[in-house]
Amino acid sequence: MNETQGSIGVFDSGYGGLTILRELQRRLQDYDWLYLGDNARAPYGNRSFEIVYEFTRQAVMTLFERGCHLVILACNTASAKALRTIQQQDLPKIAPERRVLGVIRPTVEALGDISRNGHIGILATPGTVRSRSYSLETAKLYPGMIVTETEAPMWAPLVENGEAHNPGADYFVKKYVDALLEADPQTDTIVLGCTHYPILLPKIRQYTPPHIRIIGQGDLVAESLADYLRRHPEIERRCTKGGKTEYLTTESPDKFNGIASYFMRARVEATQIVI
Repeated sequence: MNETQGSIGVFDSGYGGLTILRELQRRLQDYDWLYLGDNARAPYGNRSFEIVYEFTRQAVMTLFERGCHLVILACNTASAKALRTIQQQDLPKIAPERRVLGVIRPTVEALGDISRNGHIGILATPGTVRSRSYSLETAKLYPGMIVTETEAPMWAPLVENGEAHNPGADYFVKKYVDALLEADPQTDTIVLGCTHYPILLPKIRQYTPPHIRIIGQGDLVAESLADYLRRHPEIERRCTKGGKTEYLTTESPDKFNGIASYFMRARVEATQIVI
């Protein structure tokens, strides 16, 4: 594989990772980014561990082949179901000098400074909830915290179909928030454990008591990556700096461009690829 410099890769199964990319661009403006959305095979949330791992591995290899030395899995499902296997089994054999990072660990690391009473609620896709990744990571760092994970399977489809701000979304937003708070009424911090969910934030706030903090992941992941690059100059040196972003999708570019422009709040033009 090419060992020269390259963009920082950002991967998601669909569009949600664009909320992470937007914060990465804002926090780390000098770097180049290569975003890959596997939109043709999305969503990943209900797929098996084996399928999510294989699809994620293919995407990571595609980004490596296009020059990325560092890849961010800007997808909670991929981070939950594929990251560890890729880090521990694949990278040592195929690309020992390259790195793949996820979004769950940086989110959990921040909880100690955010929660007041140690009662954390996670709203996420079925795949992320069933992996128990948030509970397991939190137990490692903050053994005393109580984590309640609740599935919100309709939220990502609402966002991807442009229904996030329509009245019809209110029923499903209230339904899942109520389910989480019924499971643990002492919850004082809610983590949006899917990168699509920040698009629903106005409605989520509407149905959440005002004393509860609602945490998106974009700024946490961006700050964590900035710290990682400071601590790993050998990786940082391999990241090109031109402030450019390129977009790849496995779906129709016309379809991707319209929805991605909404997420990014700027015009997006993508190239279609097969992985």
